[in-house]
Amino acid sequence: MTQIKVPISHGHIVQEPAFARFLFSDKRAAWLWLVVRVWLGVQWVEASLHKIGNPAWVDGGTALKGFWEGAVKLSPTGTSSVAFDWYRAFLNFLLANGSYIWFGKVVAYGELLLGVALIVGAFVGVAAFFGAFMNWNFIMAGTASSNGLLLVLAVLLVLAWKVAGYVGADFYLLRWIGVPWKTDEVTTVKTKQQLAQ
Repeated sequence: MTQIKVPISHGHIVQEPAFARFLFSDKRAAWLWLVVRVWLGVQWVEASLHKIGNPAWVDGGTALKGFWEGAVKLSPTGTSSVAFDWYRAFLNFLLANGSYIWFGKVVAYGELLLGVALIVGAFVGVAAFFGAFMNWNFIMAGTASSNGLLLVLAVLLVLAWKVAGYVGADFYLLRWIGVPWKTDEVTTVKTKQQLAQ
């Protein structure tokens, strides 16, 4: 008597393509994500060390103030490197309130924490999300540089959160908090023909 095993589900399941399932859910892809996250983590650590070693970032935030002032500065034609008025208004608000004084430290040490978390593979999805958010803010402020590539890699790591840290600290951390490498519950379902017998 042949039995069919199916996952317990309430509704229909839409399967992702096999390639996407491999990249974002298969533990074998963890080795690919190891290379991506370590490289990305090193980029964040290097960027942070330049800032942490610079008093203009961590003692008064004058470097960040200069960056924001350059971003919001209007050209003679009335344009700036910031494409959206609401974001320029946000940066002007931060400047007017002297937020650069403490925000410079947040950026410098935040980059270091992100880099270390990615390198050791600790809460990779969360670290990559905040890294992507920082890259997005740099882009919004008119700095292209390598931020576009770093943003794309961070988004891919967010999508691969289940396996991106499998070769890393997440192997222990995610098991400790209860996700994601549990076997699906299955139930045995008999076919109509088997039920008729």
